[in-house]
Amino acid sequence: MQKTVVELEKASHVLKLLGDKTRLTIMAILKQRECCVCELLEVFDMSQPAISQHLRKLKDAGLVKEDKRGQWIYYSLNPQNELYDFIQDILQHVPDQTENIRKIEETNPTLRCGC
Repeated sequence: MQKTVVELEKASHVLKLLGDKTRLTIMAILKQRECCVCELLEVFDMSQPAISQHLRKLKDAGLVKEDKRGQWIYYSLNPQNELYDFIQDILQHVPDQTENIRKIEETNPTLRCGC
């Protein structure tokens, strides 16, 4: 298997973004399943605008994509991003997010917010 070399400037930008614990956790969750903002609210002790701000930074960098469904937006990793393999390499060293996903699924916030 051939290793892809990542441009230093791009790698540095991604590592800065993922150097934030919240954004790194969001990316690890999105590696396992897509989520809307209200679902991520179940995991983080922060406001909806704060989570949206983190997602905006990840989206602006092309690391996540959004899928509008009615008035709701679901976020997932962007496999079309040129750094997708690099991101996958990083995420394999991050703890599994099954517990956080279980928290989301048990509380089922999409029923409350109507996603």
